[in-house]
Amino acid sequence: MSTAATNKPAYNVKNPFIARLKRAYDLTGPGASKNTRHYEIDLTGSGMEFLPGDSLAVLPTNDPALVDLILQVQGFSGAETVPHPKGGETTVRQALIEIYSVTEVDSKILKAVAEKAGNSELLSLTTPERKEDLKNYLWGSDVLDILQENPTAKFEPAELTGLLRKLNIRLYSISSSLAANPEQVHLTVATVRYESHGRMRGGVCSTFLADRIDESTPLPTFIKSGAGFRLPAPEDETPIIMVGPGTGIAPFRSFLQERQATGAKGKAWLFFGEINRATCFFYESEFEAYLADGTLTRLDTAFSRDQVQKLYVQHKMLEQGKELFAWLEQGAIFYVCGDAARMAVDVDNALREIVATEGGKSPEEVNAYMDNLKASKRYRRDVY
Repeated sequence: MSTAATNKPAYNVKNPFIARLKRAYDLTGPGASKNTRHYEIDLTGSGMEFLPGDSLAVLPTNDPALVDLILQVQGFSGAETVPHPKGGETTVRQALIEIYSVTEVDSKILKAVAEKAGNSELLSLTTPERKEDLKNYLWGSDVLDILQENPTAKFEPAELTGLLRKLNIRLYSISSSLAANPEQVHLTVATVRYESHGRMRGGVCSTFLADRIDESTPLPTFIKSGAGFRLPAPEDETPIIMVGPGTGIAPFRSFLQERQATGAKGKAWLFFGEINRATCFFYESEFEAYLADGTLTRLDTAFSRDQVQKLYVQHKMLEQGKELFAWLEQGAIFYVCGDAARMAVDVDNALREIVATEGGKSPEEVNAYMDNLKASKRYRRDVY
């Protein structure tokens, strides 16, 4: 093993690098229906390396206000001690803020609450045959909801923490290139906020980043490789097509920064979509500059609510089907990033329709064409 390999920091979930926030700002304008923010995180001194297409793992903390309500319902002061999973002790309040998940409910805590409260109906939901009923019951619920609905279910502090899952890392596609921005990493994150059961809720990590950190807050982080989502080499003239609506734009901002920094040769086409051009055209001036200097060859945008008929990235793909198919025939790599449940399915269907129409192919031939794209690693997806 070389000295370089031996000395390379091995950051992971057990040994994260403690980064700090450098800068953050809103990407969405006044009146936007949701809030999306840009974060710049300082990696100075970490030796941390990443490539466009990688993700940053962030270990967040829970909302202290939510934790305090749980403590109140259980009758805890918060100063009671509980075992720390890494040894020693910590207060139950710190444990609930920093170590355990309080927004997820599983059958383990549900059974314990049901037994303590003598709630036979709740207990029956944990049986295998009522899996769908349990899913519906738990939708939008957290640990506080379950405890409030069963006020006689009282636990000892260590008993309660022993029922909870560990707080998980969150992965975000990196939206910067080290070649363009050394010693830092950028993220593009939509802040998740919603109402459920008469109470406002928030995504654990997105509200942690938006509401609960400043330049002094420790940010435990590490890199998660996106080996299947890579750019061609700079000297490779293979065209690339990137489809990234919403925060799916993140890796493609990284791609474009890298292409500009390395003088990449091939053509590049970006499809971006959001709700309104006026409030949600993320990184507009950057993309215009990339168009002007040739880093980006084409930019097609779809703003769904700027006209009567909703317009999405798949519609823009179909509009440009002839040209898009020509790029594929030239060997283009097709990338898509974003929502797996709907957007990625719609984009896949549009791509199949383009291949069928512009390529004059039968359904069987379309399937074979798509299979070949995947097998030759020319259809790459980062969906979630």
